[in-house]
Amino acid sequence: MEFLRKIYTFLIDTVQTLLLIFAVFLVIYVFLFRPFRVSGNSMHPTFLDKQYILTNLITLRFNKPKIGDVVVFKAPKDKEKDYIKRVIGTQGDTVSIKDGEVYVNSNLLDQSAFLDSSVKTYGGSFLRENEVVTVPPDSYFVIGDNRPGSSDSREWGFLPAELLIGQSFFVYWPLNKMEIIKNPYK
Repeated sequence: MEFLRKIYTFLIDTVQTLLLIFAVFLVIYVFLFRPFRVSGNSMHPTFLDKQYILTNLITLRFNKPKIGDVVVFKAPKDKEKDYIKRVIGTQGDTVSIKDGEVYVNSNLLDQSAFLDSSVKTYGGSFLRENEVVTVPPDSYFVIGDNRPGSSDSREWGFLPAELLIGQSFFVYWPLNKMEIIKNPYK
């Protein structure tokens, strides 16, 4: 009888421990950090296809994204998909593309920290070459680092703030690519 009581106590303790671990994981996943798998090459060379990153869900609840931040959001044209892009313009900023270069508020955007100087940026169906757009309130202009291979604000327009999921801050897989994601403008 004593043996059965010890087994019962052990099982109850194990179940309680597993439930506690699950509850902590759930709180972290829902409210703090969420893993995200990069799918495709739209952020190459910054991120590679099938890399895993952690996205901070809390930061954007207290602070708005800034130019240079890498954000994860619901795709504007397909809410079932998540996209990852770099913020290029925030509320009130003007964005234009001229001769393969990005201009924010009429100033050439220095992208040397994350793009090779040979990479050119061209307009799309929303933002055409030599046009200027102003980012409306509660919206962002986002572009993938792989300029020729990215579906971004140049094609589908401004990103509404309500589609933001979080700000990416850490690459954790593969291990040889592990790094903290920094905003090049801070």
